[in-house]
Amino acid sequence: MNHMPQPSDFGPDNAGPRHNAPDRHAGVYRYDELDKEFVFQRVEQFRAQVERRLKGELTEDEFKPLRLMNGVYLQLHAYMLRVAIPYGMLDSTKMRRLAEIGRKWDRGYGHFTTRQNLQFNWPALVDVPEMLTALAEVDMHAIQTSGNCIRNVTTDHFCGAAADEIVDPRVYAEILRQWSTLHPEFSFLPRKFKIAISGTPQDRAAVRTHDIGLTATRSEAGEVGFTVYAGGGQGRSPFLAVKLRDFVAEPELLAYLEAILRVYNQYGRRDNIYKARIKILVHELGAEEFTRLVEEEYARMPRAEYALAPEVVEAIQTHFALPPLTALPAESEAFDEAKRSDRAFARWTKSNLHPHRAPGYAIATISLKPVGGIPGDVTSDQMDALAELADRYSFGELRVTHEQNLVLAHVRKDDLYPLWQALEAIGLGTANVGLVSDIIACPGLDYCALANARSIPVSQAISERFADLDQQHDIGELKIKISGCINACGHHHVGHIGILGVDKKGEEFYQILLGGDAGPNAALAEIAGPGFDYDGIVDAVETVVKTYLSVRSGPQERFIDTLARLGHAPFKEALYGAA
Repeated sequence: MNHMPQPSDFGPDNAGPRHNAPDRHAGVYRYDELDKEFVFQRVEQFRAQVERRLKGELTEDEFKPLRLMNGVYLQLHAYMLRVAIPYGMLDSTKMRRLAEIGRKWDRGYGHFTTRQNLQFNWPALVDVPEMLTALAEVDMHAIQTSGNCIRNVTTDHFCGAAADEIVDPRVYAEILRQWSTLHPEFSFLPRKFKIAISGTPQDRAAVRTHDIGLTATRSEAGEVGFTVYAGGGQGRSPFLAVKLRDFVAEPELLAYLEAILRVYNQYGRRDNIYKARIKILVHELGAEEFTRLVEEEYARMPRAEYALAPEVVEAIQTHFALPPLTALPAESEAFDEAKRSDRAFARWTKSNLHPHRAPGYAIATISLKPVGGIPGDVTSDQMDALAELADRYSFGELRVTHEQNLVLAHVRKDDLYPLWQALEAIGLGTANVGLVSDIIACPGLDYCALANARSIPVSQAISERFADLDQQHDIGELKIKISGCINACGHHHVGHIGILGVDKKGEEFYQILLGGDAGPNAALAEIAGPGFDYDGIVDAVETVVKTYLSVRSGPQERFIDTLARLGHAPFKEALYGAA
């Protein structure tokens, strides 16, 4: 039962879709009949495997590789189903189905992840085939959300709408999705493999922390091509990816990526899970030697057979055309007046909006980090409400960010105030995107079988400590990222302030790392010093923030810039005292 206020509660001016037709205009790829048949066949295949497991005809060890191929993990307390959201693109129909699944077969919520996917944390195994059927009915699945294969290709959550975009990366993310799905040569790689694409110099996809990172760009002649990086990743041995080529022309993209994958598949280690990622191979061979091997493989390949035909690219592009935007003046009097009359709304516009390529529109980020909330969690009721808001204000389209937030990409400035009011009513109007409480956190010891420490309660406590939004805006951009173990699912290596939970003789301790960055100036954070216990970690974070406020050159100097200017010494001294 939904007792929450709904967007239609906000007056006749907002009743029903007004200028945006629901999700037929959403920028998501539409399955053809072959796609649909394949996904439904896969569900029936897995249904039979589940039945054999439940009858005891398969042991858990025998069942494990089968369930992982369908996105089903066995976590600390229950099975977990990870649903693929290709490059984070959703429409309102899919969102409503996710809400329905969460309500019917889970505990009434879902968890959006740093891979732009969604996880259900409490499904019963017997229900998973029905959940997959429900997903298949709306062109969704869980294939390749786990296992040693090419995972969900991630990208810029503002793609296709951002004013600073050079190339729309969704087109190439979809091409790579089709290329990599059940690729016979790359279905059993040494380890999982992650690719990210950005279409702007303002890297919002963290390309250098991926196994392969691509920055789409254009040559002086206007041809699309890609700067290619490889060998990035976090975990117990973090590395930033190294550049292999400045420019790989669009037709050559698949051939060049195949060459990289082939070298990795041949030389990557399978004897040691901790040394199996491509980052270790690149590090041990050296960037120059790895690049030489890739170029040799590439030279041997029948590249014409792999050439990406213009008509293929154009066919994919038709799925991602801009929705029918209205010609609007750049400025909106209604928007400006709302900012003048409502300070809380003005604050939200400052942190949660991004420039749109079309005059009169804006990109709105919906924070999934309310004060004291669990980063990335959304209830089924909230999902339904968000689907309705997407239909009303953004052509039925939603995006998932790798920072565990959601985006409405095409909102008229005139509509931003009623949108924010509706978000406030469902608890998702927090004005904190990019600020100290916009925290990435892995599931940690509350769910994960690999974790050594809790992440979620630490993130909740930090957001409560900095609950004052005026204070957050005064602090400015500051990205905190928390992992509950060395596997770094919370991206602590690239947090301005990273927090790593460790087990120390049965007790949770937390190391603080400083200076990480996932953007265009990518950097890995450094450990500040000895860890803090659970009761001390929030105080330690506050100490770092207070130190920053006391030494910054002014309100315009970001935390990461102060750190670059002064180094770590003032922060270490504040945390641990003078050496």
